[in-house]
Amino acid sequence: MILLLISFVAGVLTVLAPCVLSLLPVIVGGSLAGGGRRRALTIVVSLGVSVILFTLLLKVSSALISVPPGAWQWLSGGILVLFGLTMLFPRLWDSLGFVNLLNRSSNQLLASGYQRSSFWGDALMGAALGPVFTSCSPTYFVILATVLPASFAMGFADLLAYTLGLCGFLFIIALVGQRLVDKLGVTIEPGGWFRRGIGILFIVVGVLVFTGTMARVELWLLERGFDVTMIEQRLLKDTAPTPAQCTTQECVGTSTASLSAEMKAGAYAKAPELKGIDGYINTLGQPITIEQFRGKKVVLIDIWTYSCINCQRTLPYLNMWYDTYHDQGLEIIGVHTPEFAFEKVLQNVQHAVNKEGIKYPVVLDNEYATWNAFGNQFWPRKYLIDIDGYIVYDHAGEGNYDEAERAIQKALAERAVRLNLNVSMPATERTAPVGAVAVDQSELGSPEVYFGAARNEYLGNGAQRKVGEQTLTLPSALRANTLYLGGVWSMSEEYAMNTAAGAKIRFVYKAKNVYFVAAASGAVKITITRDGGQPLGSARGADVGVGGEVEIEANRLYHLIGDSAYGIHTLEIEIQAPGLQAYTFTFG
Repeated sequence: MILLLISFVAGVLTVLAPCVLSLLPVIVGGSLAGGGRRRALTIVVSLGVSVILFTLLLKVSSALISVPPGAWQWLSGGILVLFGLTMLFPRLWDSLGFVNLLNRSSNQLLASGYQRSSFWGDALMGAALGPVFTSCSPTYFVILATVLPASFAMGFADLLAYTLGLCGFLFIIALVGQRLVDKLGVTIEPGGWFRRGIGILFIVVGVLVFTGTMARVELWLLERGFDVTMIEQRLLKDTAPTPAQCTTQECVGTSTASLSAEMKAGAYAKAPELKGIDGYINTLGQPITIEQFRGKKVVLIDIWTYSCINCQRTLPYLNMWYDTYHDQGLEIIGVHTPEFAFEKVLQNVQHAVNKEGIKYPVVLDNEYATWNAFGNQFWPRKYLIDIDGYIVYDHAGEGNYDEAERAIQKALAERAVRLNLNVSMPATERTAPVGAVAVDQSELGSPEVYFGAARNEYLGNGAQRKVGEQTLTLPSALRANTLYLGGVWSMSEEYAMNTAAGAKIRFVYKAKNVYFVAAASGAVKITITRDGGQPLGSARGADVGVGGEVEIEANRLYHLIGDSAYGIHTLEIEIQAPGLQAYTFTFG
């Protein structure tokens, strides 16, 4: 529900985003060029339908066919230019020779759409802008990249809310513009100066969209402070993970052993079963279910993915709990739900499990079936399931380890009573496990930063959310928490890949630790410097606390920098060969 409301607000804010501000005159001008409220409504509604249909098409096309990166901007730009020409030269359409070779009635209908504001012409005008508008909101890309793959129904509802906010605000702006034109008495007759002016505007914007120059206009606006997407990012950040059934204190403080079956059913939700599992680790190759432990053990479900640093920082605690409580009736099941395609590979997950020393079972949820069954939206997420199969504790994200351990002890105590066992629990106020890393969120000043076109809203010197090749030049002045790339880069939805040696990355961050999710088809060395200084100490594989010359090969998270104190620094990376696949920066 929270994301649904944010999606609606994001749609409204998108109208004020740089990538829409530069197109707003086309929307308003198109609706004013002869038609009033009905025309404005037709244009805006068709734009909204286009956004929804294009989103669904994008999910299909990115998975099944190879669509040229510039196809959508060419299509949208070309249609806008055509509209502009027909407004400048009303008789142009009828003079085209091929029109007489086609069905005359249908072509006249479409021609009148261009020239006399017919329904189909207005609909085509709005639809042409749909693919352009889909690149203007961080919330839109959260829906596209995470919610929609996990739950089509939830993703579609969020997408619909986003579109309603966008179209509703656009319609209001168009109506205000219409009233202003009526008050000024501006004539919009075919061939009049106002209509010709709108035609010229269409051609200019169409050429900008067609050639990709619109991205430079957006960047110019961003550099001058017109960045309402920061409001969206704050809203998304403020949707802090909260337990689904009850507050953590309520969950921990409730003694489930004292509840009757009816009371427990009213207080807690039944845990769903593991679904759509694609592989099993640490189970001797045998399938595992939650049901098989009901009435016998307490089960802790940990939803994670191996390249997620937030997930990695919880693993020492999970390993400690497994060693401490497994013989007393606790079973931990790691549900590995991938964020990136390479995390679906069983061998990659197996390698991560071995590296982290995980002994408990891990199952592969590659299609988000179990993630969706639990209604989850976060990495990591822990669900504690009692002996009767109820979720008695739920926590998303890092932290609250003492609280989680007390919940485990309470559930095990209930189990001991039910099974007539005599067990004793260790104190929860103890030292952190070996390998645990604490993060001071009040000092941490940099967010997770994505390189791929699906979520690269922090890219500062290139076209955001655009798949395809870009040649980028590093600016002389860098802004904090803004990603800058130098050289030739090929952008896919998940990652950015340099296509020539000597490509560079710059990022001003505030943190102690810098992590980099990356891969390469063949080993690629990168040189890491900081604050314009000398290369840091070299190490193969980028082990904890080191930087310098690092070799990137395996698909995983690399720890580039580890400091003893938080500070603001400029990270500088030079890539010595083509083929580096950069996914994310994360900080701690």
